[in-house]
Amino acid sequence: MKKQTWILLFAIVLIVNIVGGILKIQLIDFVSKPIIILSLTGYFLSQPGKIKSPFKKWILMALLFSWLGDVLLMFQQKDPLFFLLGLSSFLIAHIFYIIFFYRVGIEEKVRVNPWLLLIVAIYYIALITLLSPHLGEMKVPVFIYGIVISFMFMLAMHMLSIKNKRVGQWMMAGALLFVISDSTLAINKFYRGFEIAGVVVMLTYGLAQLFIIEGASRYISFSRKE
Repeated sequence: MKKQTWILLFAIVLIVNIVGGILKIQLIDFVSKPIIILSLTGYFLSQPGKIKSPFKKWILMALLFSWLGDVLLMFQQKDPLFFLLGLSSFLIAHIFYIIFFYRVGIEEKVRVNPWLLLIVAIYYIALITLLSPHLGEMKVPVFIYGIVISFMFMLAMHMLSIKNKRVGQWMMAGALLFVISDSTLAINKFYRGFEIAGVVVMLTYGLAQLFIIEGASRYISFSRKE
């Protein structure tokens, strides 16, 4: 399929999933949620075409474990173990995004900015301080997950320093939305639930994945043209 078809499919299933969440129809969630990442995978593979790049494998692995995380989290109400397994899958997905951003940083000779580390550290400490009294047995997994996604976000912010600024903006925006999505999910689950949490989580999550994939696709295409 053409990339326009993949992105249309992505938009449709994301909207359907959000509507299903609002209406609390579990069947819609079960049918639509796994297709979100599958459609983005098709979109990613259609954009760079047949260009071979060492960067593609890291993105594909991140998408694979994101998809697995989505599937596992659908069963968390039946057994809390599925939440831990889903969390672990997304942690691995973030590690692959970290590898991707790190490799891009090396390729682009991006210098480390300590101020970005300070920003991420403040965010992490503030969120963990808020959640910590409510985490119970999930304290260690959430602490570790928070460190990983914070590190991913820090590396993504460094993407603003690459040659193609627009590409860097796509990837940084995606990482930021990922942080917002996961923070909202954590606050809703462990601290204080609120009515539109599901909408915020899925909307920011879907757009986060799309923006990172868009940035990665453009980077791969851009780097091969040089």
